[in-house]
Amino acid sequence: MAELRLGPLLRCTEGSSATVWVETGEPCAVQVRCSDGAGGTAPTFQVAGHHYALVTVAGLRPGGSPSYEVLLDDTRVWPLPDSPFPPSVIRSPGTGEAVRVTFGSCRWAAPPADGKDPVGPDALDTLAARLMADPDAERPDVLLLLGDQIYADETSARTRRWLAGRRDLDKPPGGQVTDYEEYCHLYYESWLDPEVRWLLSTVPSFMIFDDHDIVDDWNTSAAWLADMRTEDWWQERLLSGLMSYWVYQHLGNLSPAELADDPTWAAVHATPDGTPALRALAERADADSASVRFSYRRDFGRVRVVMVDSRAARVLAEDRRAMLDPGEDAWLREQILADEGSYDHLLIGTSLPWLLPHLVHDTEAWDAALCAGERGNRWARFGEWLRRGADLEHWAAFPRSFIGLADLIAETGSTPTAPATVCVLSGDVHHGYIAEASWPSGGPRHPVVQLTCSPVHNSVPLMMRIGFRFGWSAPARLLGRLLARHGRCPRPPVSWRKQGGPWFGNQLMTLTLRDRSAHLRLQSTTADATLQTVHESVLTAG
Repeated sequence: MAELRLGPLLRCTEGSSATVWVETGEPCAVQVRCSDGAGGTAPTFQVAGHHYALVTVAGLRPGGSPSYEVLLDDTRVWPLPDSPFPPSVIRSPGTGEAVRVTFGSCRWAAPPADGKDPVGPDALDTLAARLMADPDAERPDVLLLLGDQIYADETSARTRRWLAGRRDLDKPPGGQVTDYEEYCHLYYESWLDPEVRWLLSTVPSFMIFDDHDIVDDWNTSAAWLADMRTEDWWQERLLSGLMSYWVYQHLGNLSPAELADDPTWAAVHATPDGTPALRALAERADADSASVRFSYRRDFGRVRVVMVDSRAARVLAEDRRAMLDPGEDAWLREQILADEGSYDHLLIGTSLPWLLPHLVHDTEAWDAALCAGERGNRWARFGEWLRRGADLEHWAAFPRSFIGLADLIAETGSTPTAPATVCVLSGDVHHGYIAEASWPSGGPRHPVVQLTCSPVHNSVPLMMRIGFRFGWSAPARLLGRLLARHGRCPRPPVSWRKQGGPWFGNQLMTLTLRDRSAHLRLQSTTADATLQTVHESVLTAG
């Protein structure tokens, strides 16, 4: 009898359909059966000896919340026997209802329930516990996970013990993962957590990678990448990371219509073993980032979410350095400007913050100028050393891309049909803050805010806390201006001010969007594993 290895994960919910992802122990037919008669069936596909299915559930009704069960070859495997959790449901918001978007990033797998957690309670665990205790409580309609869903380069002690049973950890890359099988283990460790498993089965989730899904500082610079390619283990790590990302994260971001047009999805299903087709995709992404797109767009009623790949889509050559390659940049513009007036709120998801503390922004822009040779070769070598050592790789480190995004947002917000809010959602920096943007020469009619929320389950050293707090201060702004002057950096076309934060600890942000109003709530975990509201604000009253 086939077993349910991992999942179910409720993924792309759109109109009258939804997708449900599972991993099984062997080939089988997977059926999702809803209490109101909706449902769907799909055969499994195989990658590297593992079996998966993505089932399209059809016939959902707006405003409905049917519970569902999963069957493998007609045997029910979900809900699990004697499950303490409420039934998993597929909720389809009705027309005109508020849309609640919860987001965060950077999640180490939580230790077992009987183990000590060195970084405090997991925010996803605590969210699940709250919903379990009161199934009728307000819940997210969408969960956006903005990067570092797994840590390929910072594994747990139990994972390192498992790795030691496979290979010699005294040889590079030591306790980091190296191949597809080891990536699968990271997803098991992270998503088999009982509370998180249930939460992902009942709240639709959308995801994008960041550096630790592959390795810290992934695609920081051309020089960095050249150095990594000299490592014997790097190529297999990268290809395995991209392959596993496609299977475990990316597939569920796509709608049924997008899947039907996806050549890799068709190729993986066309043969008994989809590994070669998927490996070919990863090789193309490595050789030519413009040939593969991991960014995507989803509309939830009158809320538009554009999720941007700010890692694999980079152009690293110093004379053309950009966060997004030209094709990706054109795609982003098209998604934001398409059907103007058809959405009330624009959410741009990018794992890396667009607006940073002022000193950090100016330091990154200065460093980018040094690396580009603005002050000569010696300064360029220093700039590359500093870029890697201090993780100077956010939008500010790609100045033309930073300006391009500022100009695109200004254009979007200045039309007669402008959205009520433009929110840039990010993580990565292990703290939370709110920054509101303004354009000295005239800009959007409505609020534009950077909303940064991380980690979901991680930590930040004391010195980094002090540095981030200082980075917003007046002395820091002065120091930043001096650095920018040394680098001959142009003044940004946009200015910004911190409106809240910085907040530290494991946390989640939630946007509640109804008509043209937007309400923000930040919740952080407490020592007794509950979620406590530490900030609420109205971005716009509509």
